Amino acid sequence: MEKRTQFNIGYLLFAFFAIVIVQQWWQQAQTVEVVPYSEFEKLLAEDKISEVVVSENRITGKLKAPENGKTVAAANLVQPDLAERLSKFNVKYTRVHESTFLRDVMSWVIPALVFFGVWYLLIRRMAGQQGLGGGFMSIGKSRAKVYVEKKTGVTFADVAGVDEAKAELQEVVEFLKDPKKYGRLGARVPKGVLLVGPPGTGKTLLARAVAGEAGVSFFSISGSEFVEMFVGVGAARVRDLFEQARGKAPAIIFIDELDALGRARGAGPIGGHDEKEQTLNQLLVELDGFDPSTGLVLLAATNRPEILDPALLRAGRFDRQVLVDRPDKAGRLQILQVHAKKVNLAPDVDLTQVAALTPGFTGADLANLINEAALLATRRGAEAVALRDFTEAIERLIAGLEKRNRVLNPTERRVVAHHELGHAMVAMALPGTDPVHKVSIIPRGVGALGYTIQRPTEDRFLMTRGELENKMAVLLGGRAAEEVVFGHLSTGAADDLAKVTDIARSMVMRYGMVKSLGHVAYEEEQSRFLMTPGFQKNREYSEETAREIDVAVREIVKAAYEKALGILSREKRALEAWALKLLEKETLVEAELDELRRSLTSARAAVAA
Repeated sequence: MEKRTQFNIGYLLFAFFAIVIVQQWWQQAQTVEVVPYSEFEKLLAEDKISEVVVSENRITGKLKAPENGKTVAAANLVQPDLAERLSKFNVKYTRVHESTFLRDVMSWVIPALVFFGVWYLLIRRMAGQQGLGGGFMSIGKSRAKVYVEKKTGVTFADVAGVDEAKAELQEVVEFLKDPKKYGRLGARVPKGVLLVGPPGTGKTLLARAVAGEAGVSFFSISGSEFVEMFVGVGAARVRDLFEQARGKAPAIIFIDELDALGRARGAGPIGGHDEKEQTLNQLLVELDGFDPSTGLVLLAATNRPEILDPALLRAGRFDRQVLVDRPDKAGRLQILQVHAKKVNLAPDVDLTQVAALTPGFTGADLANLINEAALLATRRGAEAVALRDFTEAIERLIAGLEKRNRVLNPTERRVVAHHELGHAMVAMALPGTDPVHKVSIIPRGVGALGYTIQRPTEDRFLMTRGELENKMAVLLGGRAAEEVVFGHLSTGAADDLAKVTDIARSMVMRYGMVKSLGHVAYEEEQSRFLMTPGFQKNREYSEETAREIDVAVREIVKAAYEKALGILSREKRALEAWALKLLEKETLVEAELDELRRSLTSARAAVAA
């Protein structure tokens, strides 16, 4: 409101001066007529001028009778013998000395004011684009949003699936409610609590729930908001943030995406960054400077803890790290129950079954799943969200949207049908694999011409070498089916080959599952929270070892492919028969696949032997 008021006042002043200038010009244009000096003398001779005023550059005469609306005549030429010549006429004439001081001053002041106004408007616009609500002079002020308990509206009851994390943070809540009672035995609450975990697991929601439970002020800011183009601005904002928090203690300071602010100094490939390092140094100073007994707690969240500066994570600063990981099956069920309260569920919906179908989903993914299922039910005109809506929503989130307009020619459809049946039949024939839930040849997403969905029966955290080899065989079942039936290979297995190669290379380089290479890790583990590759690091093994690694990877993939090829060669007749059914129906669900599963007893017996 203040900014809009200042903006309106500026426009009013500009409009006022413009009106005054235009008015003066209009009045002069209406009353003054500039004539040649000879014409002015002619008016004098004809006794039409009653009074003459002489200045340094102009002579002005007032007409006795207005002519054509003009009451004043003016000439620019002033002759030296003017007084003598005027004395011949019976008129009154005077001489004035015109002062140019005001005009000279305004000729300097007005351009300066115009320049300053343009500069001010540009600076305000730049500040507005960078989110500096207070303008250029508030660039060093913290932009943290301040909430109180009634505004956060989040408590631990709204956070599900992270019971261990809530138990860790319960101590912080109790301390903020009664710091003296909690420290009766000399204990102190941790100065800083770092929430680490994959994106979408509820780290920010958990921090707001802590403030909601404790009923204290909640300062929320992103780590990227401290870093600006001006050196020293970030450090000033850190100081201002902690100063504001001390004034409202007990309070919680929450810094989201801490890695944008606390990246390890000197770890970048180009070198240091003065602004970021000064900001980090100021944060370290503030963490050392405040007394936790005052009721001030710093919470931070990141999904890249491996790149944080070691000085930031040492004891006395961020004393405690709380893992907020992807929920297990029980946690997913709790999250689904929280979000399902907002929608009308049909009687056939079993959230336990939905939780079993969503391994690896985060809290944000499950909230999106509930919303997608509700949208699908609304689209088909249903009164409640049914189980089929959840199943379709899961397929949409995993495989992408259906592309029914993507028409394949008959040859391509046959190849895709045999390819997908190859995945399904190998999965049914091998022990320890996840049950096949659905097989379809309807294109989905960007490049998937068909898909096979397996439904895990439980969450797994460890896998043996045999289970990994069976998983690779399932992935290679599509390519093996193409070779068994058609005798040639296609490009449809590109994604399968990439996944198989990644599993085999991890078995060799990270898990030490090849005896000839020893129990040695040849590759560092990437971030477990962000599934993205980092910078390519230097290879720390010889060329001979690199060749052994390549050979081992190739042999593992070859063995998995031969296993899939053997299964499908024995079951070629069933493969072709069920491929015809898939071509006819386009989609085979779990109930229809049970018959195929029972018919593969010979394949399972051969594999067991």
